[in-house]
Amino acid sequence: GDATSYDAGAGGWRKEEKKVVDFKGKTVLAPLTTVGNLPFRRLTKDMGCDITVGEMALTRRLLEGAPTEWARVRRHASEDVFGVQIASAWADEAGKMAEILENECQVDFFDLNCGCPLDALCNKNMGAGLPEQPWRLREVVEVASRCTSVPMTVKLRIGAKDDKKVAHNLIPQIATWGANAVTLHGRSRQARYSRLADWKYIAECAAVAHKSDIPLIGNGDVLSWEDYHNHTEAGVDACMIGRGALIKPWLFTEIKEKRYWDIRSSERLKLMQDYVGYGLDHWGSDTEGVEKTRSFLLEWQAWLCRYVPVGVMEVLPPCMNHRSPGFVPRDDLEGLMASDQASDWIKLSEMLLGPVPSGFTFRPKHKSSEKMSADQPAEG
Repeated sequence: GDATSYDAGAGGWRKEEKKVVDFKGKTVLAPLTTVGNLPFRRLTKDMGCDITVGEMALTRRLLEGAPTEWARVRRHASEDVFGVQIASAWADEAGKMAEILENECQVDFFDLNCGCPLDALCNKNMGAGLPEQPWRLREVVEVASRCTSVPMTVKLRIGAKDDKKVAHNLIPQIATWGANAVTLHGRSRQARYSRLADWKYIAECAAVAHKSDIPLIGNGDVLSWEDYHNHTEAGVDACMIGRGALIKPWLFTEIKEKRYWDIRSSERLKLMQDYVGYGLDHWGSDTEGVEKTRSFLLEWQAWLCRYVPVGVMEVLPPCMNHRSPGFVPRDDLEGLMASDQASDWIKLSEMLLGPVPSGFTFRPKHKSSEKMSADQPAEG
């Protein structure tokens, strides 16, 4: 039926009546600000990712009809299981958005962002700020989930601070409020992206979730097929992969095949060529489209340059927070791809998109320097 015919206050859609998204044993691409655009998600589908999620979109901006926001919920035909992520602090706003997603969009589920640690969002009771007001979180989840037959998921962090973990208490409540699954990022709001994710706590929360009959998807630092399989064996239903997918999108292939892929620089260049093709297809092949594609390619290269080829690593599996002291590249292209200098990233873009316009400069978003920062916010 039409979701708008349901009154949330009078019961609305119960989660038992909704379609089911099977997360068990799947790989899920995290919502990634700026870099999780449609061409990148298309590439992850080529690499074997099961479930993709669009970039975080602000509900208020969507309801205002902002084109940049609506671009974040657009789906490519290759995305066979696709979710969108919304950020909201108000139940009425989230409820309206849930109805629109049902009637106007082709989505398999929608996710409520309760994990973004940025103050700009948290200070407005959105992102990781929302669970700090449990009554507000309850209102948003109950109303939004009842307004639509589209399954709803909630993405949390472990708590506001490392010593104040609350996810294990929230998860059973979220299950009763109407959510169909929970994703848990194993860091606190305070930790942002520093330190390693707490997978021991994520596994404890998975046990709690299963008692409440709700799937739990773990998130944080998955950079190898071994990480994925260790975590799913410890109890999570699936893993969501964010920065690991940006550094090595072939990670999805490695997980499917349970092996390391010592991918060569020529093969990596081919993936970048595919991405550029998808970018021109999406943003247009005119001058504006070429430069938009270049801009997003350079944003992605800020992550790609962190990849250390498994063929030169002394210890496996790789670890997200280990910084390589440098390695001897096996060819010039491999060396260029490992450079943390924006000038070298521009050279790579010129190999794929031709010369940059005169006076061109590039500075990655969220960073004051051209060198890579471990704390760059990415995942919603």
